Amino acid sequence: METRPLGRQGLVVSAQGLGCMGMSDFYGGRDDAESVATIHRALDLGVAFLDTAHMYGPYANEELVGRAIRGRRGEVVLATKFGIERGADGSLLGINGRPGYVRSACEASLKRLGVETIDLYYQHRVDRTVPIEETVGAMSELVRAGKVRYLGLSEASPATLRRAHAVHPVSALQTEYSLWTRDPEDGVLAACRELGAGFVAYSPLGRGFLTGRFRRFEDLPEGDYRRNAPRFQGENFRKNLDLVAKVEEIAREKGCTPAQLALAWLGAQGADVVPIPGTKARARLEENAGALAVSLTPADLARIDAVAPKGVAAGPRYPEASMRAIDT
Repeated sequence: METRPLGRQGLVVSAQGLGCMGMSDFYGGRDDAESVATIHRALDLGVAFLDTAHMYGPYANEELVGRAIRGRRGEVVLATKFGIERGADGSLLGINGRPGYVRSACEASLKRLGVETIDLYYQHRVDRTVPIEETVGAMSELVRAGKVRYLGLSEASPATLRRAHAVHPVSALQTEYSLWTRDPEDGVLAACRELGAGFVAYSPLGRGFLTGRFRRFEDLPEGDYRRNAPRFQGENFRKNLDLVAKVEEIAREKGCTPAQLALAWLGAQGADVVPIPGTKARARLEENAGALAVSLTPADLARIDAVAPKGVAAGPRYPEASMRAIDT
């Protein structure tokens, strides 16, 4: 398995990671046995960069990941996140970046994961009511205490990233990035490269839409979060199918699947970009890992850029309330 550095502090991860969120939340249905088997298969393949968060479940995903890596901790680069608070019923309570909360959230995550140290600890969303210097200051204390190895931010603006990095080096910034979400190219990627932070691309398959799995709104499982996502609604859904058709055409010519093409494109955006496609099935995991064998020529990349330029997707990436919570 190819590896890539994230940041300049020494963190090295597999060139593709595994997003574990959907195993426990948001995407409808759970099969913990298959999810654990998927994590084990990922480690067998060298896909050893696992991504979770305390709000997935809530809490259940960290517990699941903890069970899955028991006995294999040495093979894993483990990333989790704090900052989005949820009630026991799953309701969203808000964003919290207060220093005391940072410390208590970390202790709780360590216990659920069953580990002594978190490899990469992210602030999941920026708390605009707390200076980023205070939040990252508390995170840096966790590094000094040996509870966390490296620090990251998720969905942070270039200005926030620079302020955070001045307090403690930020090894990775995680933001949505894919053929239908190219927003990071408007400044975030440049800021990461200026500061030497790696970039982790979540939802690299457009929450599954770019795989071609969904042809009708009804293909989404009952209770699936995506039923409320703007890009999966009405006319937006139909327009976005046009993009999928173009991706599928190029993939056929390259002898790969649409998912593999989308992931290979991300991998070609720089040696500092690491996608973390999520799945809860071994077959999908193996398909995604196959993207690392897909080679794209400059002509291929130009053709992909032509069919999937910035702004190609119909609809915003989150509902309005969630978009307001993103630091821009």
